[in-house]
Amino acid sequence: MKRTLALICVACLALALLAGCGANGSSSASGSDKVVKIGVFEPASGDNGAGGKQETLGIQYANSVSPTVDINGTTYDVKLETVDNESSNDKAATAASTLVSAGVSAVLGSYGSSVSIAGGPTFEAANIPVIGVTCTNPQVTQGNSYYYRICFLDPFQGTVLANYAYNTLGVKKAYCLSKLGDDYSNGLVNYFVDAFQKLGGQCVTDTFPDGNSDFTSYVANAKSQGCDVFFSPVSTEAAQLIVDQVVAQGAKFPILAGDTWDSNVILQAAKGKDVNISVTTFYPEGANAEFDSGFKTWVNADATRLSSNGGDDTVSATSAMGYDAYFTALAALKNAGSTDSAAVMAALPNTTYDGVSGHIAFDENGDAIRDTAYVKHANTETGAWEALPSVTVG
Repeated sequence: MKRTLALICVACLALALLAGCGANGSSSASGSDKVVKIGVFEPASGDNGAGGKQETLGIQYANSVSPTVDINGTTYDVKLETVDNESSNDKAATAASTLVSAGVSAVLGSYGSSVSIAGGPTFEAANIPVIGVTCTNPQVTQGNSYYYRICFLDPFQGTVLANYAYNTLGVKKAYCLSKLGDDYSNGLVNYFVDAFQKLGGQCVTDTFPDGNSDFTSYVANAKSQGCDVFFSPVSTEAAQLIVDQVVAQGAKFPILAGDTWDSNVILQAAKGKDVNISVTTFYPEGANAEFDSGFKTWVNADATRLSSNGGDDTVSATSAMGYDAYFTALAALKNAGSTDSAAVMAALPNTTYDGVSGHIAFDENGDAIRDTAYVKHANTETGAWEALPSVTVG
């Protein structure tokens, strides 16, 4: 379906060019305006603000490395148009509309599947393609001709986590906690439960409401139910509170989470404490020395960047993915041979890029063709992640 729509877009683009005008994008048909705009649709506040800032840093670093792009023989300056979607489904459409009004040729984001899903229709109506960076819920691209992404999906991540819990940690009963109304955490918990039960494990599921800041009863429930592991793939804001409660109640079960917990915010919350945390993620620090070194130097050169990265120069997987998403967008612009958003959308199905996180290509749904995840374990003495062997599922 996406390939068919892409061919239709190409035909429409040809007619538009003959008429001497383009739909979106900041250049005129004459090419006199040598600026192309890429939208950054990310949270800088709210529950997912910490992760959104780190994802944005990866995009901004990539822009500093390659601030121009050659399109059909013309060099364009690449300008990032950034909005804060506030981690809010209710604010997503307004934030997306701001990028549409800015005349972007493509959009990157968002950290957080729910806000990606909520903002999507606005981009669809404007015929602007979006490249998701770490939004892993299947609904992000289902039935959406305009949404692509470079990350693995939650059915895969949930299976990896379930197998890690059952086979590596050797646990048989899991407490699974998600946030009400959150597509990401609810979806990932469901995929984990399905895979874990098929392996022979038992699950106790629970949810907490938006705005909750007290996880005392949830940790106590996990203990009273005799659970062997606490699985809660929620925001970093909630994660810190969960870590504190597990420590406060002296719970000895390991904590397991998905990619949202891959943050130095979690490392800082766990450092020096008797707690066992493992997470799945897209990229382990150390996998690409050149990228890691360059990113650290760039972050340390500016106090605002350092603050946005959680106060130190830890390389988050979301930053690596943001970096790759930016260069994927540049590759699509080159393939399109135009800054017109319809042309970029038509070029995306056949766009590939070899990034720091691996080879990027899209399937017929616009999802990344990826079969590998990484598991990280928090070293509470050093305050750093220890990368475990990668996990591949065919």
